[in-house]
Amino acid sequence: MKSNVKKAVVLLSGGLDSTTVLAMAGAEGFLCYCLSFRYGQRQEVELARAQRIARHFEAKQHLVLRVDLDAIGGSALTSDIAVPKDQPRQSEDDIPSTYVPARNIIFLAHALSWAEVLGATDIFLGINAIDYSGYPDCRPEFLEAFAHMAKLGTKAGALGKELRFHAPLQHLSKREIILRGMELGVDYSMTHSCYDPVGELACGHCDACLLRLQGFREAGLEDPAGYVG
Repeated sequence: MKSNVKKAVVLLSGGLDSTTVLAMAGAEGFLCYCLSFRYGQRQEVELARAQRIARHFEAKQHLVLRVDLDAIGGSALTSDIAVPKDQPRQSEDDIPSTYVPARNIIFLAHALSWAEVLGATDIFLGINAIDYSGYPDCRPEFLEAFAHMAKLGTKAGALGKELRFHAPLQHLSKREIILRGMELGVDYSMTHSCYDPVGELACGHCDACLLRLQGFREAGLEDPAGYVG
């Protein structure tokens, strides 16, 4: 392989946002190494979708790591806690029960570790601070702080290599994300966003479903995902 090939680690959940980011990274000429997690989530539909998506975009490698966050619990996604339905956020400080404690910190730390091994200095992730559920680890200041920590705490950073964390969706609405993905030819029928699916069908009422449906509606498009009923 030529030494000038740009490598990137892309956090891939199998959802709408991370799939769009993967398409964007590929369009920028990066050779993509996809990273997903079996973190004790109550359903694994998203992992099956992530594997399909990584193959579709011809990722160089797709690594699925196990992190037992269900043993820690504290989230409706990893514990026996009901996923809230049809409940709009009350305020900017309202953090829903679907927040998984420190998840993005944990995921990014693994991505950073793999990037060092690969010799990659670019990491892509699909966090968003506009149309999102209010998770604190999706804010721009969080990513800036993590990037600073990565520079201080890695061999790559100590050797003066620039570590770049790309969050191209951070300031886009869901509508804008979908339209950008459509420009890149993303087939959103491959993606899965629901927090509480019935089999492979989305519930249509959790935060993730409501934001997704709103985005497609505002984009003037029909969501190709399958929904219950």
